[in-house]
Amino acid sequence: MPLDPDSFRSVLGRFASGVTVLTTRVGDQDLGMTVSSFCSLSLEPPLVLACVDRSADLHDILPAGQRVVFNILSASQEALSRRFSEVEGSRRFEGIGFQRDPHGVAVLEDVLAWIEGRIERHHDGGDHTIFIALVDGATTNDLRPLLYYRGGYAELER
Repeated sequence: MPLDPDSFRSVLGRFASGVTVLTTRVGDQDLGMTVSSFCSLSLEPPLVLACVDRSADLHDILPAGQRVVFNILSASQEALSRRFSEVEGSRRFEGIGFQRDPHGVAVLEDVLAWIEGRIERHHDGGDHTIFIALVDGATTNDLRPLLYYRGGYAELER
């Protein structure tokens, strides 16, 4: 018998993960959402993956070829993570600072790092879709990461 969803969520909550905001641009509209299911997939070629809930407002606008930026959030950006997960989609960029990557996609200010690329393919993953992106640019900053652990935000202490 499979593990019930509440028990499964409780166990997975013990795995600390970084927090990213995926940004993209469709026409003249900036779009973004918080994504905690994100990781590296391959070094050769450079690939990352993100798992997006099928009910997420950005899910259906991530076809193959779509340009994206994964903004890896720094410890000071908990409010930004909440904003991109809770605020209505068209208002997420109101009043926040960002610049644009060479392809016009928003790179949020004060992030730990950002990774730019394009969606290569996607795969079914239960109630989520696994989006795989080919990376063609990245930048880092010397900041501390924002972590998600046991249903809440945490900071890395060294």
